[in-house]
Amino acid sequence: MKQTAVVTAGTAGIGLETALGLAEAGFAVTVVGRDAGRGARAVERINAAAPAYSARFLAADLAALDEVRALAGRIAADGPLTVLVNNVGAMFPDRQDSVDGIEATFAVNHLSPYLLTELLLPTLRVGSPSRIVNVTSSAVGVAKRAFDAVEPPGGYYGFHWYGRAKLAHLAYTLALAGRLDGSGVSVFAADPGGAATAMTNGTMTDPKIVSPGLRLLWPLVRRKFERSTSGPASLAAKSSIFAATDGSLAGRTGVVIGPRAHPVAPVRAATDPRIAEAVRRLSERLAPVPAA
Repeated sequence: MKQTAVVTAGTAGIGLETALGLAEAGFAVTVVGRDAGRGARAVERINAAAPAYSARFLAADLAALDEVRALAGRIAADGPLTVLVNNVGAMFPDRQDSVDGIEATFAVNHLSPYLLTELLLPTLRVGSPSRIVNVTSSAVGVAKRAFDAVEPPGGYYGFHWYGRAKLAHLAYTLALAGRLDGSGVSVFAADPGGAATAMTNGTMTDPKIVSPGLRLLWPLVRRKFERSTSGPASLAAKSSIFAATDGSLAGRTGVVIGPRAHPVAPVRAATDPRIAEAVRRLSERLAPVPAA
């Protein structure tokens, strides 16, 4: 059976490198993005690597939940899915809302991949043994851990809110792994460790993205950011490619793959059942999924 893979935000950066790695591993790859021009260039580059199957591009604004629903329908219509890589991510120096009126950091980094995953679970079950790979971040370590509402109390600081959204998604990822255990669908988180990408270029140089306390140490913080985002996207993609393809993970689930492409322990907060339950309630309220 042909193995199929979908990579969100797959037209550039880490997502494109992930798509290239999956194509080279023999997958028929679909990349998802907003820009048709970048999508065409990504497909051309993937196909130039001489994969077994031609790649394709699907346009969708993953900040819009209705577009996520439409995307899921288009993917499901193609038949069984072997791998879903939720690579989408965004960080904003200033607070903004999505088209649904939801704070954009939470909408893009958690609600969008949450909804796409839930809608594609039947398709992934048909394609089993299959894998879900959710891209996480070390920024989860600076996250507030309150999920009664989309926005935590206090001021908006882009890096911290990005970390909080990624923590929500990591908690969901590990809970989903438990939910699907024995179903033939394995669930992994992949930490790329950072790279020079469109998301990090520029945004990580703005002191507004961190809390006032860290701004006092901005020269040190900025140097740390510069070091962590200076590597190539091809290296950062290795954790996602490993999670999606490596045979050593067969039969396993709920594993976090670190930047060196080997399993690492998840942050403790992501394994807290109270956080997972709060994230579940909030997600179901904001992005409801029809009953099967």
